[in-house]
Amino acid sequence: MFLCFLRRTRSLHGPSPVTKFGPKACMLQNPKAIMHIQDPASQQLTWNKPPKSVLVIKKIRDASLLQPFKELCIFLTESKNMIVYVERKVLEDPEIANDESFGVVIKKFCTFKEDFDDISDRVDFIICLGGDGTLLYASSLFQESVPPVMAFHLGSLGFLTPFNFDTYQSQVTQIIEGNAAIILRSRLKVKVVKEPREKKAVQDRGEEKGLIVKNGESEISRRTVQYQVLNEVVVDRGPSSYLSNVDLFLDGHLITTVQGDGVIVSTPTGSTAYAVAAGASMIHPNVPAILITPICPHSLSFRPIVVPAGVELKIMLCPDARNTAWVSFDGRKRQEICHGDRCVR
Repeated sequence: MFLCFLRRTRSLHGPSPVTKFGPKACMLQNPKAIMHIQDPASQQLTWNKPPKSVLVIKKIRDASLLQPFKELCIFLTESKNMIVYVERKVLEDPEIANDESFGVVIKKFCTFKEDFDDISDRVDFIICLGGDGTLLYASSLFQESVPPVMAFHLGSLGFLTPFNFDTYQSQVTQIIEGNAAIILRSRLKVKVVKEPREKKAVQDRGEEKGLIVKNGESEISRRTVQYQVLNEVVVDRGPSSYLSNVDLFLDGHLITTVQGDGVIVSTPTGSTAYAVAAGASMIHPNVPAILITPICPHSLSFRPIVVPAGVELKIMLCPDARNTAWVSFDGRKRQEICHGDRCVR
């Protein structure tokens, strides 16, 4: 399997920012743009049509969020006449399901189930109740255009959750009226290509060595999965006692072989997470860049590096690696990388 990080080609300096979020929201255009990226202070939310639906995401199994969740939902349904989407597993909480006074509100909810129901064209904006992990989860639900996200700081971390719940009514009203600034966050588009294990004997004979998939063209036998990642892609040694050995390619050229506990490929948003704990620097979210950080490297020659956001990265197991590796995307969808597999950005 390889990890394929897809190339961006619209700008030499990095990807142009997306200006549409979900079915109705967009960014108010400002002619005073520099390098195709607007001044962050001038990025304003606007609506093509008045928003009618909102997705409320609550941290699961957190009793302290029950009352804020109920207050917010009552305000959205009764005061703002919004269609509220709630994940099915949230309503399975006995404290919510058995609350008779809240039952009238529950009947108005639209529910969905992760990985089964597509709500990408039905939600106008998102409200998160929890920590940074809740916002990362919200990002994973939308693999294409992400609606505007309003995150309240009700968890253990608060890098990505700037809103205070004490004044939620006025702040939510400003979002609905389109009176809010936008902070853009880039995501990594990652493609995982797995070689069929039954072809291993053919590969061992030196045949079919081409592992780069160009323009989306690949053999039918190869299984390709694509992810949008807000924080980071982590390749690590997993349960093995051996160091991981992975080759890192930049625009088709081998840069180095990472020998150690693994490697982190992160966005500027993710630079404040696992990457900084591994010794990397923080990158401002408006900088179009990708941060590559080794995890406990076995060599002094490879330190954290920053590359332009428009490059193509490829990560593969080293041919003489003694064990496989494991990859995860924002801490989710963890899977094994075997010889011949690859991940490309």
